[in-house]
Amino acid sequence: MKIVIKIGGSILDQDLKPIAQDVRALRERGDNLILVHGGAKMVTEIAEKMGKEQKFVVSVSGFRSRYTDKETAEIYTMVIGGLLNKQIVVALFREGVSSVGLSGIDGQLFKAERKEKIKIKEGEKVLIIDGDYTGKVVEVNKQLISSLVEAGYVPVIGSVAVGRRGEFLNIDGDRAAASLAGTIKSDVVIFLTDVPGVLKEGKVLRRLNMEEAEKLMERVEGGMRRKIFAALEALRAGVGKAIIASGMRPQPIIEALREEDCTVIEQ
Repeated sequence: MKIVIKIGGSILDQDLKPIAQDVRALRERGDNLILVHGGAKMVTEIAEKMGKEQKFVVSVSGFRSRYTDKETAEIYTMVIGGLLNKQIVVALFREGVSSVGLSGIDGQLFKAERKEKIKIKEGEKVLIIDGDYTGKVVEVNKQLISSLVEAGYVPVIGSVAVGRRGEFLNIDGDRAAASLAGTIKSDVVIFLTDVPGVLKEGKVLRRLNMEEAEKLMERVEGGMRRKIFAALEALRAGVGKAIIASGMRPQPIIEALREEDCTVIEQ
């Protein structure tokens, strides 16, 4: 089974041992795994320590994101492609898992299109501002991923990308994981977050089809809306199913694959 796992930034604050143990167990049964991670929370913390104020904007479609100037893009690359990435690699190493830590820049793993102009909302106003150093993944280096997996490694990929002019770009980790999963036609993509799944009136919605997920996305906000959007992108690209689950359980990946107390989105 081919499994792509997106580890949310909130999970990276926790003990990574349960995730690493699950990766080891799944590798031992013959599954191929690829990990993608974000780390926006630590980026904000490090940037503020460096005296770099962070600005956030809301797109006309309702997605909140970081306005990333060139300096912030460099901090993003430093934190996600450096410290956070290697923390995951070391956690896997402690469990006897051979892994290779990369950013989306290495080997041009994630090529992205920089957004030249973006529309944002400020109150009731819609403004068009110059694009920042954020981008949308347009190409994934499938050959590099396949080579690492075939050699027995678990790739660990930090969600930053390289632009067409060679610039560092901040990309959305959930959508990057979806693009990767679609490129390799994974059996499943799992989004590990700090809640059990998509909630409605405090209860987990256990199973959604694509039409139901699209309608629901209009009523949810924040990070969950983005995860549903990414899940739908993955399914449209040929991924078998998408799972949104808690990364804070004793066996976060294995329990998600068992579809225990999580949200499964399928065709």
